[in-house]
Amino acid sequence: MGSTYFINDEYQRHNRRRQEHLASLALPLANKTVLEVGAGIGDHTSFFLDRQCRVTVTDVRDENLDYVKSRFPSVESRAIDLERETPSDLPPHDIVYAYGVIYHLSEPGRALASIANLTTELLLVETCVSFGAHEAVNPVLENTGDPTQAAHGIGCRPTRPWLFNTLKRLLPYVYVPLTQPWHEEFPTDWLGEPPVNETGLYRSIFVATRQPLNNPLLADELIDRQFRR
Repeated sequence: MGSTYFINDEYQRHNRRRQEHLASLALPLANKTVLEVGAGIGDHTSFFLDRQCRVTVTDVRDENLDYVKSRFPSVESRAIDLERETPSDLPPHDIVYAYGVIYHLSEPGRALASIANLTTELLLVETCVSFGAHEAVNPVLENTGDPTQAAHGIGCRPTRPWLFNTLKRLLPYVYVPLTQPWHEEFPTDWLGEPPVNETGLYRSIFVATRQPLNNPLLADELIDRQFRR
């Protein structure tokens, strides 16, 4: 069953670190409509349900959505392929939550444009990235037989400048947190060589908005050094 790929200690530890970090950013996340794209089996869904949000969960794989439905019967779920056109009947949401999905796409710019159009307040993006001060998408091959990987076999590891500047072209305000989650895949120093870790993956978080945020935990430029707290 596809859900077994998601249910292991390391995967769940990773989820917990990301969620506790998001909670620490003091963003306006309660009582919103939320579009969760690339939701997998819904391990992040309860974060928003507990905040009295109305959540629409999407994923490209039916088997993942079936598992989400068994966990959260009242949550709307939709099979959506971010490599294709977004369905015309999918309404805008206050928040679009795109954690752990962009790097599984061959055309991340197209996907970001689609979900930015569905964002009325906040677009939250967490993705694997490559080190570098240049703009690049950096395609990679992924295993289509693994339901945690790219459905069409090609993903990407874009640089942070590519992501930041792409988001700036789509939404008027883009921020990066001053902090990073307490997990080894989230570097705090983006200068020099990538740190060594077991997976060889490096992740970054972006917050794009339609209205400016007065939040001391966010930087409105692409900073090279972050910290944990």
